Amino acid sequence: MIIEKSKKEKEKKQLLLRLSSSLWEELAGWAEDDFRSINSQIEYLLNECVKQRKKTNKKPVEYDRSEE
Repeated sequence: MIIEKSKKEKEKKQLLLRLSSSLWEELAGWAEDDFRSINSQIEYLLNECVKQRKKTNKKPVEYDRSEE
């Protein structure tokens, strides 16, 4: 059972993600500072957000898309 879970955790899903050029530049700089690829940086940040949400057991803040 543990082997199955480990294998499942290693599977990756592909996702097309569109980012503004300014956000891309910020993430690229941050990734470089942390010696990561941009993809790894985004995955790291998402994992940290999920961990934090589990700790606080709160719903995420609503994102205001009206400013886009």
